[in-house]
Amino acid sequence: MIQPEIENHIRKDAFANWLGATIETIEPGYSKVSLRVSESMLNFHGMTHGGLVFALGDIAFAAASNSHGQTALAMNVAISFLRATKAGDHLVAEAREVHLGGATALYDIVVTEAGNGQLVAKSQATVYRKRTPFT
Repeated sequence: MIQPEIENHIRKDAFANWLGATIETIEPGYSKVSLRVSESMLNFHGMTHGGLVFALGDIAFAAASNSHGQTALAMNVAISFLRATKAGDHLVAEAREVHLGGATALYDIVVTEAGNGQLVAKSQATVYRKRTPFT
């Protein structure tokens, strides 16, 4: 369980709130975030924009990597887009810490479609962990 002040700080993410993403779970080194795709989130092919899928995973990554209360900043994110989605789909991103070092940490991120459980995207991401707490 994370400290309430850390959780409250993470939940104030202005971009996540503007996007309409819901941070469902924050635990040490883990986060789950969801979003319902709207028509305004589609690209010119009528599919969910890749930037939205990336952003949803990034929000989960940020919550998981900052869950320890130590400022964590993205150094690298690699993503593979595996399946297209559409308006009305309910996307879920989960970020899991796979390595926590002194100055860096590594995360696996998966984005799935909640209705059918199919994998939409998979990412691996690294953060730099500053020595300063943010609360």
